[in-house]
Amino acid sequence: MAARPAARTAAPSRATKAAAIPQLAWHQVRPAPIVLVSGTETVLAERAIRQLRDFLKLEDPSLEVSDVQADSYAPGELVTLASPSLFDEPRLIRVSAVEKCSDSFLAEALEYLENPADGAYLVLRHAGGVRGKKLLDAIRSGTGGGIEIVCAELKKDTEKYDFASAEFKTAGKRVTASALRALVGAFSDDLAELSAACQQLIADSSAEVTETTVDRYYGGRVEANAFKVADAAIAGRNGEALVILRHALASGADPVPVVAAFASKIRTMAKLYGVRGATGQLASQFGLAPWQVERAQRDLRGWTDEGLARCIQALAETDASVKGAGRDPVFAIERLIGIITRRGAEA
Repeated sequence: MAARPAARTAAPSRATKAAAIPQLAWHQVRPAPIVLVSGTETVLAERAIRQLRDFLKLEDPSLEVSDVQADSYAPGELVTLASPSLFDEPRLIRVSAVEKCSDSFLAEALEYLENPADGAYLVLRHAGGVRGKKLLDAIRSGTGGGIEIVCAELKKDTEKYDFASAEFKTAGKRVTASALRALVGAFSDDLAELSAACQQLIADSSAEVTETTVDRYYGGRVEANAFKVADAAIAGRNGEALVILRHALASGADPVPVVAAFASKIRTMAKLYGVRGATGQLASQFGLAPWQVERAQRDLRGWTDEGLARCIQALAETDASVKGAGRDPVFAIERLIGIITRRGAEA
């Protein structure tokens, strides 16, 4: 597989002990009969799986791609998808939620490792935890001739800086060091948000991206604070959301982008409320990134349709208020936070 510009990610060091298979960083993914994608960093895992798909598709456009949910697995599904078709096209089988796998999937996956199908590439996404450990141990012992792609959380700012730098380098877009520092400073708490910000700047900016560009789009840390307010409120942490809001406003944040951050998250939640399906399928159906689908599904836990509808109505009222229809935009946002932290329930 051709080398790609990528962040200088530290070599995996904690994923396993005495693994008998290659353990590679997310940007080193390559074809193998079994590809275990482990670790908690969803953004990196999605990148690795997408790169593998793109490479295999480039090698053979007839590649068949199938998605399986390990937690809602239908017995016999793996063998059926791995079996060659009449024309013997290569097959890529992407299995998600292996950390929540059913007993039937675990049994059949262990059996499959003993004799992987020719021309098939089985990708297993395991986000952490003890469920499926027997399967992981078997893969790491060398059964099936697999590799492991370790997608550990990027904790250091230098790692996130390198990640952001690689985003622009891969796209062939020039970016200044000060712009990268500003982006990492604004989105250091969420790699998915950092990635989305980089991609927006890459798509929208025709010239070199500078710190001024970043400030124009995200207002330094203001946009980041806005999303932090929304995240805390949606998680039900009223006091924390109010503290972050007041800090943001005291630092010069405008109420409008704060409400916009709420709108962005609530709209995505509304799209996905009550919808079932694989992450990749839902992402394609609603025009979202897979990480946005997973984030919204987590945010929706504990919500009702009535509560979500009330929050949408309150959001519209708050948006009008901060844009001139009300006398006190700060009070309007604080009221919105109260409604959202109660998940739309009456006070």
